[in-house]
Amino acid sequence: MKFRLLTAFLLLSAYGWAQNLNIIPQPQSINRLEGQFYLNNRTTIGTTDTALSVLVGYFQKEVHKAKNVALVQNVGSGSLIDIKLSSTPQTAGAYILDITPEHITVSSSNKEGVFYGLMTLLQLIKDQQADNDNNLCLQACKIADAPRYQWRGLMLDEARHFFGKDKVKQLLDWMAYYKLNKFHWHLTDVQGWRIEIKKYPKLATVGGMGNYSDTSAEAEYYTQNEIREIVAYAAQRFITVIPEIDMPGHATAANKAYPEYSGGSVAGYPNFTFNPANENTYQYLADIIRETNSLFPAHMIHLGGDEVAYGVKAWSLDTAIARMMQKKNFDGVSQLEQYFFKRMADTVTSLNSKILAWDEATGGSLPADKTIIFWWRQNLPGQLHLALQKNYQVVLCPRLPLYFDFLQDTGLVAGRNWNGVFNRVTDVYNFPDRQVSADELNSKLIVGVQANIWSETIESEKRLDFMLFPRIAGLAEAAWTAPDQKNELAFTEKLKADFKNYDAAGIYYYNPFEPNFHPEVVDFVPRVKLVKARSYVRHASKREHGKVSRKKHSNSKKDHKSSKRAHKKRK
Repeated sequence: MKFRLLTAFLLLSAYGWAQNLNIIPQPQSINRLEGQFYLNNRTTIGTTDTALSVLVGYFQKEVHKAKNVALVQNVGSGSLIDIKLSSTPQTAGAYILDITPEHITVSSSNKEGVFYGLMTLLQLIKDQQADNDNNLCLQACKIADAPRYQWRGLMLDEARHFFGKDKVKQLLDWMAYYKLNKFHWHLTDVQGWRIEIKKYPKLATVGGMGNYSDTSAEAEYYTQNEIREIVAYAAQRFITVIPEIDMPGHATAANKAYPEYSGGSVAGYPNFTFNPANENTYQYLADIIRETNSLFPAHMIHLGGDEVAYGVKAWSLDTAIARMMQKKNFDGVSQLEQYFFKRMADTVTSLNSKILAWDEATGGSLPADKTIIFWWRQNLPGQLHLALQKNYQVVLCPRLPLYFDFLQDTGLVAGRNWNGVFNRVTDVYNFPDRQVSADELNSKLIVGVQANIWSETIESEKRLDFMLFPRIAGLAEAAWTAPDQKNELAFTEKLKADFKNYDAAGIYYYNPFEPNFHPEVVDFVPRVKLVKARSYVRHASKREHGKVSRKKHSNSKKDHKSSKRAHKKRK
């Protein structure tokens, strides 16, 4: 009996020690060893595999930036920190980190896994304070780790408010730090078109004018060279960038540039859709898809496909569209919408790329082996059931708890909530197991989870930080860590320890343990100013330094009321 109690105590102690290592997301297994490894400016790092040299250089820069420790790069074998590829097959992203008093080894069968092993080591290094001899002391341990999901995503909406290249790169750095690997980039919507299309330049120069706060703001968009630069930057961090070109709805900015392709207007939704009866519309959008696809090696394009119903009332009033529906024997505009979406999806698949779409697309006939559905409407679980029944791969991204533009706690007033429910960091952390049934989670068709941050109520980088951090850490654990390795209390302690890294990086985060630590940022009061269009490259410095503070313009009651507008899935 005493032996069993002692064994249980030792197991619990080991588990507690492992949980208390400040690593986010929590690894699959951690075994404590005797002794410590002392890291300093004399520590050598190297690899015998030239394919890993870039990762060694990246890690050196990150350690120097974080701790001002200059690791010595060693050529060949014999390094104190040895980076290597193993011959034993592992899941993509899996790794082993072995820290002994004599040396450190990071190994994986794939470069992605090596990178994540280095990120874990970086977190351990950043958590330490140098001793009197300027050594960083790392507890000896062996970590074996692998991700729960292969899709660990974050979506950023830059159509409503534009943040620019430097901010996107900073977000990519934090995604890599937390082992997130899919960056879904929402680049087009009602308020703005943010990607240069050379065949149709007015999409950027005219469609890029305005934002959610200021309908007459100067055009802001990414040139194709900037797109390539950001995609390459992400790839170095093992992050895949997926563009979203919204259709057939949310097309107002595009129709402002090329009104000949508009599907018409109804009250409240001017030029919201593309015209499905104009054959030239399909060629126009196919050209855009081809040019976009050439910029993103992911071979995935998100076509939106959501909330079209709010603009298709205009289709019912158009005689040309009515004739088309009659000719094709369509019973209603929903069939026409599916026809439109299928034609554009065929363009995507003809480029050997996958179609990504919001969960409205489950009602159509998209090819199951070439489609990924994003389940966002938690109040419609039937959409998830239907997607799985149709054998679609699914990314889980429900508004509750994975919309990061939603309020994250009581006492905050700027943002949305769903019937008074808040998206707290702990709610994000506990997803998906407390919300999605075990039968569905066991399906191999569920490829992962993603948080979405829509920017209608987020104008500044400061507010973007406030809404993202620390919930991005909860997202990391939701996407990576197996349920049996989760411990909410331990996570909150790790989160508190991570705040010093946010402080060092100048991140204006929300502190749920001290809500007044950083006052809430509210900076999205609508206004109008007359300015000329120009590209992001030519006015970045002005945007960086030209912001003015905005007073609060709403209270929680108003925000809740606005959140219930039927068309406001993402607004």
